[in-house]
Amino acid sequence: FFIFSEMHGISFRVQIIVKELLDTDVVLKLLFHLPVNYPSTLPDISVNSDQLTRAQCMNVKDKLLEQAKKHLSEPMVHDLILWIQQHLKDVIKQSATVCNEKTTLSKGTSTEDGIWMLLLHLDHMRAKAKYVKTVEKWAADLRLTGRLMFMGKIILILLQGDRSSIKEYLILQKTSKVDVDSSRKKCKEKMMSVLCETEVQSQHKRFQTFKVKEYSTLEELQKEFETAGLTTLFSEFVPPLLK
Repeated sequence: FFIFSEMHGISFRVQIIVKELLDTDVVLKLLFHLPVNYPSTLPDISVNSDQLTRAQCMNVKDKLLEQAKKHLSEPMVHDLILWIQQHLKDVIKQSATVCNEKTTLSKGTSTEDGIWMLLLHLDHMRAKAKYVKTVEKWAADLRLTGRLMFMGKIILILLQGDRSSIKEYLILQKTSKVDVDSSRKKCKEKMMSVLCETEVQSQHKRFQTFKVKEYSTLEELQKEFETAGLTTLFSEFVPPLLK
């Protein structure tokens, strides 16, 4: 880790790796700022990770500060690092639960952003079974409904839900190691395109669940869109993918 001094205290940058969490190694980047009167005063803590969402990083920070209060007036940085290495998995699980509870509480009472819809195009899936399982888990965790659709070489993900959950999904899709490269090493999704991100209109029907479906013809796929009141969405974005 790196140490640098400041006029108002000392800052530590610490990078730790927690093995095989979320089907991948999680690299946690922690910044501790120790004020001049540390340890009588709590340190400032900043948490970042490419594998975790912003909400999960905030939850890790909150838990670290909770632990720090238990060590007030005694050196604590080393203890906090050991603690988060041992408890990161539980903290992330709690983060998902809290997120779901907040979604439930705000459902119907908050029209902050309305219901949004996202249409993604994926170029390929080398590790298809694992990839599909990951997408299903994310959709369930974020309370998103819709379809993961396969038709020939076309792969589409159509999602509906709270705008904040849609944005959270996009972060996960872009930053997590969801597939494998040609050498079968885990890799991030680099060939995804956002075809459409828009608010759900009155003529659009809401999907009640998230399903994975395969279609043998373009007509079958078109019918799925038409049933959901998304004929325009289909005609604008899907046929060009066949060219």
